[in-house]
This record gives sequence, C-alpha cells and structure tokens, in this order.
Amino acid sequence: MATPQIHIVKVQKIYRTANREVHALQDIDLEIYAGEFVTFLGPSGCGKSTLLNAIGGFSLPTSGTLTVDGKAVTKPGPDRGMVFQEYALFPWMTVAQNIEFGMEIQDKPKDFIKTKAEELLTKLQLKDFRDRFPKELSGGMRQRVAIARVLALDPPIMLMDEPFGALDALTRRTLQDELIRIWSEFKKTICFVTHGIEESIYLSDRVVVMTYRPGTVKAIVPIDLPRPRHTTSPEFNELKNILGTMVMEEQSRHQKAELAGTTAD
Repeated sequence: MATPQIHIVKVQKIYRTANREVHALQDIDLEIYAGEFVTFLGPSGCGKSTLLNAIGGFSLPTSGTLTVDGKAVTKPGPDRGMVFQEYALFPWMTVAQNIEFGMEIQDKPKDFIKTKAEELLTKLQLKDFRDRFPKELSGGMRQRVAIARVLALDPPIMLMDEPFGALDALTRRTLQDELIRIWSEFKKTICFVTHGIEESIYLSDRVVVMTYRPGTVKAIVPIDLPRPRHTTSPEFNELKNILGTMVMEEQSRHQKAELAGTTAD
C-alpha cells in the first residue's frame, strides 16, 4: 500500500486557561494520500479548523503524532500552503504584486517570478486585473488571487479553511469548479474545511465527518461519483442524505449540551 503523505495518530488538542480546559480534538486517526482531495465536514465547534491548523503547523497538537512525508510537523513550512476565508491579501499591493510576494521572499530569480506570475494570472483568469488593488475586486476575485499566491509557492499540500464560505452561491459554484480544475492540473493534495454538505460531496474524494467537541472522526465517507458531478442526481442526493444525517446528529448533540449548560464558549 502507498505511504500516507499526511499521517495523524491519536492527535489531541486541549486549550487551557486559568479557569478551564477545552478539549478541541480527541484521538484523531487519519491518513491522507498524495493527490487526494479530502474535506473535513461538521458543525461549528467540531474542531475542523483546529485540525487544519495542526496540519499546517500553526497550532500544534497537545499529544499524538502528526507527520507530513514522514517528518513530524513542528511549525509551518513551504510544503503546506494555507488559503483562508478572509483572503489575507496585502491591500497596498496589486494583484500581480500579491502573487509575486512569496516568491520574492523565497529569493527566486526575477525572471522566474515574472514568468510564474504571468502563468498564474492567465490560468486563474486574473490577467485583466493584474494592476488592481484588492479593494477594487469582488470577493470571488480576491479568493482567486489568494489561491494564485499559494500556487506560486508550489506547495505539494494546500490547506483551505472555508475559502468560499463568504461568497454568494453562484460565485461559490464557479470557484468550486475552478478549484477542481486547479487540483486536477497541479496535482496537489487538498485538505478542505467546510460546513457545507453539498460542497463536500461536490469537491471531495473523501469526506471526514467530525463529531462535536471534543472533535474526533465520526466517519470517513468515500465519494466515488465521477466528475463533473451533478447535484441533482439520485446518487448525489443519497450521499447528501447520509452526510446530512450524520451532521445533524452532531448538531443535535451541540444543542443539547448548550441547553444543559455544559458547552464552553
């Protein structure tokens, strides 16, 4: 069998303050293979983003092991690029400058930087906006720039934290299709956080359904539908019902915990 690119064993994450402990993740066991598109799905508070940040090296586990390509994750690294919901663009830089910035920090040759930036501007349909500033762009265009900036660094793994959550439905679907095209062309491993059931089925090879806090793996559901996927097909809707039932079970647990006064903010 192939060796997992990302290997997570018994990972726990506990946030401690002077007054309490919050168990965000508990006994996470997960293997993700090179080139996979894996989505973390679950209600708010289930630890999806916490797990993604652990893989990224931004918030290390309290216990357990987490390796990428056989090496322990101890900090962020160039092998893992993060795309946030908030775009995280430099407002004083143009589109082209935002894309070029990471390569400049890596001290790439100027000719390489210009060629790579032009390639990405073309592939992500940003060429006509190269000299615009982020404030002059729509949310969808800003997210294209954020994705291009990560691709410019050519990490084998892309970590995406609800990148389309703030977009309208039409723009979101357009960027979902764009992301599938990018994933197919660039052969990246993608770990994608969402609370959207339909989005998880539309994009993923596998969906990791997480329980409410403490977050652990409730189920791993393979999505074997051929691409492009049709959201109205019987097979798609069957998966939607299966995943929807799982997520609603966890949402119900959350609500009961709140009513019982046991949920930590």
